[in-house]
Amino acid sequence: MEGVRGVVLCGGPGKRLRPITYYFQKTMVPIGRRQKPVLEYIVRLLRHHGITKLTLLVDYKAEQIINYFDDGSRFGVDITYVYDEPGMKGTAGSVLNAYRKGAVGADETLLIYYGDILSNIDLGGLIGYHREKNALITVALALSFIIRVGVAQLEDDGRIVRFKEKPKLDKPVSIGILALEGRALRDLEGLMEGRNELDIMGDVVPYLARAGGAYGYITDAYWYDIGSIEAYEKLDAEAVDRYFSHLF
Repeated sequence: MEGVRGVVLCGGPGKRLRPITYYFQKTMVPIGRRQKPVLEYIVRLLRHHGITKLTLLVDYKAEQIINYFDDGSRFGVDITYVYDEPGMKGTAGSVLNAYRKGAVGADETLLIYYGDILSNIDLGGLIGYHREKNALITVALALSFIIRVGVAQLEDDGRIVRFKEKPKLDKPVSIGILALEGRALRDLEGLMEGRNELDIMGDVVPYLARAGGAYGYITDAYWYDIGSIEAYEKLDAEAVDRYFSHLF
């Protein structure tokens, strides 16, 4: 896909996945009947949609990722690696660090993908919508997110008047995949000034939304956050095979 670079966030220690992540980088945990690492599904999805220039932002147990994927040629992609810097924490800090090191360009559209998210989203549709809107940032959003706990409505005296176990949230939620124009990274330099941590969802999206450059792309694609022990244990291997067999 012309002018698009895939950027995958792979540096986090995966504390919610402990004790598994004492031994595995969180993006390298095996899933599905094939027992391939989740990051392989991401790389193959990017390749499937014609995104072949990839930059992986690494830190914790980076060697596991580099030893497995190498330069990416085995998967039909070109992979470069950028190590996170201690003074530039957070997801946006990692991306800005890659920009400062010349690994991503101001003239590129960055397809940023959180490395513990599994999805069969139409990335071409996301990029097309992003460009149609001339957006600075476009966040992929899903509807009907199921809250994993019970929700109560209370009277002032504490009496429960309504209770629903695991209700569906009727608002769009982020699925950890977004498109960002590289030129917007220049603005992030000022946002990062005086700080050592910057978050994409917590800082960058609200900032660009205030500037009128943020859009949401609604998708009904399958997606799953593997970022916790509970979620990992509940991941359906048959569903993984059903939704992603076309990538192998």
